[in-house]
Amino acid sequence: MPSESDDQQQPVKLSLPLEYQQEIFNELRTEDELLILARGCGLLRIVTNLLHSYDAAGNNLVLIVGAEDRENGWIGEALAEHAAISGASKARGLSLVNTDLMSVGTRERMYANGGIFSITSRILVVDLLTSLLAPDTITGIIVLHADRVIATSTEAFILRIYRQQNKDGFLKAFSDNPEAFTVGFAPLATMMRNLFLRKASFWPRYQATIQRSLQGKKKAEVIELEVPMTDAMRDIQNAIMECVEASIGELKKGNSGLAMEDWNVDRAIHKAFDAMVRRQIEPVWHRVSWKTKQIVSDLTVLRGLLDALLTYDAVSFLRYLDTVVAVHSPPPGSTRQNVSPWLFLDAAHTIFDTAKRRVYTGKFDAKGSANGNLEGSLRPVLEEQPKWAQLAETLEEIDRDLYFNPQIRDDSNGTILIMCADTATSRQIKEYLQSMHVQTSDHTEDDDSEPSPSAAHMMRSKLRDYLKWKPEFAKISSSLFGENQKSISDAGGGRGGPSNFRGKPPPNKRRRVRGGGSNISTSHRGADGNVQLGEDKPSQVATLLSEIRPTDAESMQKTEPIVDPLDVTEDFFELFDMDELIVVHAYDGDMDEHLLEEVKPRYIIMYEPEPTFIRRVEVYRSSHNDRNVRSYYMCYGGSVEEQRFLSAIRREKDAFTRLIKEKANMSIVMTVDAHGIEDQEDVFLRTINTRIAGGGRLAATATPPRVVVDVREVRSSLPSLLHGRNMVIVPCMLTVGDYILSPDICVERKSIKDLISSFKDGRLYTQAETMLQHYKSPMLLIEFDHNKSFMLEPFGDIQGSSSALQANATSDLQSKIVLLTLAFPRLRIIWSSSPYQTAEIFESLKTQQAEPDPIAAVRVGLDKDMNAEDQVFNREPQDMLRAVPGVTSKNLKNLVLKAGSIIEVSNMSEAQLAPMVGKEAAKKIHGFFNKNVLEVGEQPGAELVRKSIWAESTHITMSTKPIRRVTLFKIPTEEGQEQLLAKYRTLPQEALKDGAPYILDIQAGKAFPDQRAQGFTLVVQTVFKNKEDMLFYDTECSGHIGIKKVANAVHEGVMMVYFESIFE
Repeated sequence: MPSESDDQQQPVKLSLPLEYQQEIFNELRTEDELLILARGCGLLRIVTNLLHSYDAAGNNLVLIVGAEDRENGWIGEALAEHAAISGASKARGLSLVNTDLMSVGTRERMYANGGIFSITSRILVVDLLTSLLAPDTITGIIVLHADRVIATSTEAFILRIYRQQNKDGFLKAFSDNPEAFTVGFAPLATMMRNLFLRKASFWPRYQATIQRSLQGKKKAEVIELEVPMTDAMRDIQNAIMECVEASIGELKKGNSGLAMEDWNVDRAIHKAFDAMVRRQIEPVWHRVSWKTKQIVSDLTVLRGLLDALLTYDAVSFLRYLDTVVAVHSPPPGSTRQNVSPWLFLDAAHTIFDTAKRRVYTGKFDAKGSANGNLEGSLRPVLEEQPKWAQLAETLEEIDRDLYFNPQIRDDSNGTILIMCADTATSRQIKEYLQSMHVQTSDHTEDDDSEPSPSAAHMMRSKLRDYLKWKPEFAKISSSLFGENQKSISDAGGGRGGPSNFRGKPPPNKRRRVRGGGSNISTSHRGADGNVQLGEDKPSQVATLLSEIRPTDAESMQKTEPIVDPLDVTEDFFELFDMDELIVVHAYDGDMDEHLLEEVKPRYIIMYEPEPTFIRRVEVYRSSHNDRNVRSYYMCYGGSVEEQRFLSAIRREKDAFTRLIKEKANMSIVMTVDAHGIEDQEDVFLRTINTRIAGGGRLAATATPPRVVVDVREVRSSLPSLLHGRNMVIVPCMLTVGDYILSPDICVERKSIKDLISSFKDGRLYTQAETMLQHYKSPMLLIEFDHNKSFMLEPFGDIQGSSSALQANATSDLQSKIVLLTLAFPRLRIIWSSSPYQTAEIFESLKTQQAEPDPIAAVRVGLDKDMNAEDQVFNREPQDMLRAVPGVTSKNLKNLVLKAGSIIEVSNMSEAQLAPMVGKEAAKKIHGFFNKNVLEVGEQPGAELVRKSIWAESTHITMSTKPIRRVTLFKIPTEEGQEQLLAKYRTLPQEALKDGAPYILDIQAGKAFPDQRAQGFTLVVQTVFKNKEDMLFYDTECSGHIGIKKVANAVHEGVMMVYFESIFE
């Protein structure tokens, strides 16, 4: 067939214009490797072209592992575009398999037809283990974010299964995060062993081919704008860095046994520093002092202050400081050990005092309040961010350039693209640009001078909001503190403690507050020495508000200038003129490449420095020779922002240097055999089927070790480690237990969080009872995190300084474990410090044990008269029923098999439930569904039976908005019926129409429209003994109660219903 041969020889069109992109593509097509590319150099573009080359052939099954949702969207669009340009008739595009709603049969048919699939790791590993997808039918696997593939990850599990049964398929891994490959001992070799790859390819920005490709024919036009900080900003930054340095010094002093080479101020400005410190301390978390834990938390707060100083306006920064003080200040009467240590430093006083003076100023006494004979002693300062004026100046420069030097017509638009760090900064820039020409003072017509851009209007509006917000915030803070103090006092049991010194400093600190000199030097400080923000007099705040009241020009402005009303845009059908458009956008990773291609800007202003985006602009400019781009780069000189930018470039360069050196010293021959650490003697013993007299070793090695695992446990790291020890993993839907090691051994695995929650809802006792009923050796596995301390105490730790609360929480968990062992003496508890140790324990437990039967394990706990394959269950209703008192794993199956739904169970009487669950359990179940709380003092002749039904219960389901509660009234007497019916007749007629969007309160005689009632579905099912007593049965209403049905119920004198506090 010549047509087929022509199709096979048809060349594939690619969109890789740069030389280094083409080299990488050719390299990837010829061999398997790990590609580590510098950020911003177009990694996803290379991946999509590589996938298209396989998709165009039409006979491949290629899997993408580790892709995020946004990347799936990018890849899908790119493959569709490539297929249209190339005219590849066999290309199928990207298929997503990311939900359990897709049936097993559908997935099996999709795999059989082939194509490009992006599959979540959890679904893929189950399909591989159950042979729904045969590994030998896979053409190849593409791994994105290869830096996340650690030994215990699900991705490593998938690759091991793939390589065990498919030696010929390709495997290619990609990453643009070189720093992740430099942590630990021999990190590159370890990562490549996890990926089962032999070769690694590095492409840093300084690589010769990349440099040559990005230089282009025309020199890049980049203008660097170094913006000086104000004196106040510089003082605050220096004070914050002083607090950081002091905190790091305290950490080093109290934890001398840890590796602290990287604990310095230079590293402290990076986002990952506090995470790095916490990661190093977590293994000994139970041994460190409370002060160390507090300082680790404070580092995150101080780093947030550094970010807020450069991005927030002065008023927003002061408001943020108010919240920080409220959270970290000590409660009145407490000792210094209960608060953040940095608040006692003089630098902390500088931070709060200077931040306040940036907004408004006045004379302050030692107590921190403004004084003076004049009521108007407070005056607004409203310091503006220096970058705002620079941004306005840059935009004016661009306008002049467009007017006097019109650009040569090219493929670029005249759009100005402003890039910033996040959406909050984006909103701030938009608000400034739309209000910078609003005058806050009278501008006479005789004044010909054009006013300069200013943020006065925006800042005055923010200050008015702040002055109104602060008193309300103080009330909320004091209210919350009162509740916390009450709970701490109750937990302390009235014993002596910090409350003994309430309202005055502790006795041993008395000398610190004596004498006038001390008070003068520590203004804005409380008696215990911590920072306290001063309170302004109401009269002075009122005077300040009158001074910044809106002028006539300000009043004409929209309240929310950055919000585009939808009713206006719906009536506007013209396209935007791209030459007159200013686009403000936040950095969004790889999606920025799409932004550049769609907007095609001629001017780019980087409001905040980002090295990755700078490279994207270089790639964009070099890929389009017909597009002129001028870039403006703004940065605060001598700021943390500049240090982070330079440090990020330096760290990436150092990471590539280390990787290149490690690769040069790494062994050429690397073992990538996926069969793991299996003993060769065991393999030989399984090969020869002869008897070993006196040993019995053959019993354990005649077949490969097998473990039946609950399918919900596959997402954890333990099945992967068991598979790495050459155990066959059989995922099944188990009713009893999580791991079946033998016909007699059943293990229920609990992490610490699961253990606490299982004790709380009583689920663990039911699980233990069921395991004891069906297995001879039931076991409870309590597994700790590999990187955390092997102790119960930190997990019982409660936020706060009360040692009584911590002791009670820890002893409570330990007491429950003791009670569990007393209640079930045959239950064995396994304590494991990590999943690695658990795998070793399981391997030793299986010694001299028979292999489990998966079919028998699935049948355990199910009905004996039915086959496991014939029983199809919905897990969610079962989980809901398990939470009902009286329902156990033993009687749950009877309810599931004999009742069609939860509705049917809830409507059963005790007599109907007793044959299925027993009399005692039936009483509990019926009491739960019919539990009423009696309230007195309602309508004459009416007995109020209130039943609060929350959205999580089985009686209410909704699609969008949460519902507080539904109140049911039972009307037993004719007198009460007549009174309520009289009120019912007074309701407006439009509200009585069935389907009207009204909320009715018949008892109060009110009806009011509520548009929020529309757009969701509410199902209310009342539960009573007899159907004759029910208002309505399984009535589905769209946004409101059916009015006619309520009316009929009132006429019949049975029951009525009205909503109370429905919406959040």
